[in-house]
Amino acid sequence: MKKISFIFCLFAFYFAFGQDSTKISGQLNELVLTEKNGKIRVDAEKNAVFSKGNETFQNMIYKNFRMRKVLNTGRKENCEVTFIIEKDGSLVDLKAFGNSESLNNEAIISVQKIKEKWIPAEMNGIKVREKFRFPIKIDFTKKNN
Repeated sequence: MKKISFIFCLFAFYFAFGQDSTKISGQLNELVLTEKNGKIRVDAEKNAVFSKGNETFQNMIYKNFRMRKVLNTGRKENCEVTFIIEKDGSLVDLKAFGNSESLNNEAIISVQKIKEKWIPAEMNGIKVREKFRFPIKIDFTKKNN
């Protein structure tokens, strides 16, 4: 039951997280600038995607994730994983943020085990670096039957 909750939360929050609304949008020299939460960023014309598809990436994380390594706290645990996809499709600056150190560590390990490269983001036909983030949530409050 924990694995089902985990995979459901991973899929739900992965897709919901990408639907943030922007406050201001404008163009400057063909670059799209957006302001969100007081920060200005450049949006790529074509976002980075995993070479085998983002759904396959999620499934690979789930397959690599070792629940037994995560400390059962008896409550809901959240973690946000961030990394940068380089121009060559490799991942750098992999970090996980959350209250549970064991969940953060296992999230990083499960992503590091994936060796396939990404298709990098593009801006005006040129490959660019892009930051990618996704949440992981585990609910330890539900009991297994």
